[in-house]
Amino acid sequence: MSYKAEYIWIDGTEPTALLRSKTKILADGAEPPVWGFDGSSTNQAEGHSSDRVLRPVFICPDPIRGGDNKLVLCEVEEINGEPHVSNTRALLRPVAEQFAAQESWFGIEQEYTFFKGSRPLGFPEGGFPAPQGHYYCGVGAEAVFGREIVELHLDRCLAAGLKISGINAEVMPGQWEFQVGPADPIEVADHLWVARYLLYRTAEEHGVEATLDAKPARGDWNGAGAHTNFSTKAMREGYEAIITACESLGEGDKPMEHVSQYGADIESRLTGHHETAPWNKYSYGVSNRGASVRIPWQVEVDKKGYIEDRRPNANIDPYVVTRLLVNTCCSALEKAGQV
Repeated sequence: MSYKAEYIWIDGTEPTALLRSKTKILADGAEPPVWGFDGSSTNQAEGHSSDRVLRPVFICPDPIRGGDNKLVLCEVEEINGEPHVSNTRALLRPVAEQFAAQESWFGIEQEYTFFKGSRPLGFPEGGFPAPQGHYYCGVGAEAVFGREIVELHLDRCLAAGLKISGINAEVMPGQWEFQVGPADPIEVADHLWVARYLLYRTAEEHGVEATLDAKPARGDWNGAGAHTNFSTKAMREGYEAIITACESLGEGDKPMEHVSQYGADIESRLTGHHETAPWNKYSYGVSNRGASVRIPWQVEVDKKGYIEDRRPNANIDPYVVTRLLVNTCCSALEKAGQV
């Protein structure tokens, strides 16, 4: 007997990396081994020295093929075992380990947009739909487009054992969101990448493209983000730590350090309109969706909880975003003795 292992990895395409995958047939019960690929075809090598290595780091059931088949998320390495320059997971690992005692939790809200041809799903040919408003969490054929894909994707994420925690229609036709978490920095990012893979594959079966473009429709339409909810043990126990975290994200060059790595074309989305703060101005506030970082109203009432960084784009690398938030906030909390 044998099974199919679908090896998945993140390539070296810039400014936004793409997912790649290929299949290996393995004997029943065999663990997915280290494998290789042609890095010259994925922007990860030159043709004269093109071999790159796939090292399995997260394995889960394959809900598309079913049975004993597996999805195998991999880190990309050089042939000497060193992390490839595109391997951002390897950069997250030491930071996550350094601050592991603070018990960071993340929840990432992944927005995305379905396209059919050159138009968002639900946009009429040669024109525009009614203005945004009634599409958000909408019900009915005039407001919702692509639900059959979204429901199948949700079922597949659950069957894969991913920590998906919800879905909803977003403010533009064909725009949706799923949430992953709560989970630690590495786990939430691993699960998000696999959930993205399942999204692309599920949409592919319906002849639809799922895009993470930060501003999929120009004009008076919301962009697509990946609002990132973050807390540590101290933040879940006290409000002072919440304020310390918010303040740390606004210190010195931290706002630009984060925004510059929060996804391509971020300036087109963070305009100060459409429930965003300007990309070049940092702010935080309670229940304020026009701030860079929002403190939920219930957190202020309870005097404990989490914060929501509203700046990350839909097209983020979650390994980068979780690393930045852990490094900035946990360093400040450690310095303040709030651990």
